[in-house]
Amino acid sequence: MATVPEGRPRDSLVKYDPPLELGRAQDTKSVPRAKKMIKKVQLPPMEQKASADDILHSVLPPREWIEDGKHCIQYVSNAQATRLDVIQLQEALDQRLMERQARETGICSVREELYSQCFDELIRQVTLNCPERGLLLLRVRDEIRMSIAAYQTLYQSSVTFGTRKQLQAEQGKSLTENMIADLEAQKKISEARVVELKNECEALERREAERRAIDERKRKEEIDFLKHQSQHLESFLKGLEK
Repeated sequence: MATVPEGRPRDSLVKYDPPLELGRAQDTKSVPRAKKMIKKVQLPPMEQKASADDILHSVLPPREWIEDGKHCIQYVSNAQATRLDVIQLQEALDQRLMERQARETGICSVREELYSQCFDELIRQVTLNCPERGLLLLRVRDEIRMSIAAYQTLYQSSVTFGTRKQLQAEQGKSLTENMIADLEAQKKISEARVVELKNECEALERREAERRAIDERKRKEEIDFLKHQSQHLESFLKGLEK
């Protein structure tokens, strides 16, 4: 069971008949919405030719609302449209776009709503002149709405996917930044260790060079001492031989 909205709906570009009262809202609250309509909006069987009013009310169903405790219903008008009506429709469309500050480009729900109402009014006018053409326009309108709904679903899915990927990227970025910070800290520690090892190596080389110099000096002194002793012994032995 559909819920009847509260309050009179916003004025539409579609031309409607004056609203009809179905009674008090309390009296009609328990009655299904489809049974509360004054007119049937079902098309007749295929073997019978449908009237323009039947097709019109099936293409553009009546709208219902509750106002001041009264249940009201309003059907689309079956008055034929003239050239003046089309001109007034165009002027009304431009005026509504200006009054409701619809955006000229990009996605705008207000502009979409007003152009949809304008197209419904054109369907109403065409249906009264040629019901078959009106049904074809209805098919075109429904296809356009279905395509737009599919694009909206695709857009919302892409936005959700992009947001999820952005969050994942931000999380990955945080992990990468932490990893970079850790690696930089390890690099600094390694560089400090390299400097320390270089200093130790240089100190060892200096100590080793000093040790070698001392050893060489000692060996030279020993060699000189031994040479001196050898010369002294040779002189002593020559003196004994004489």
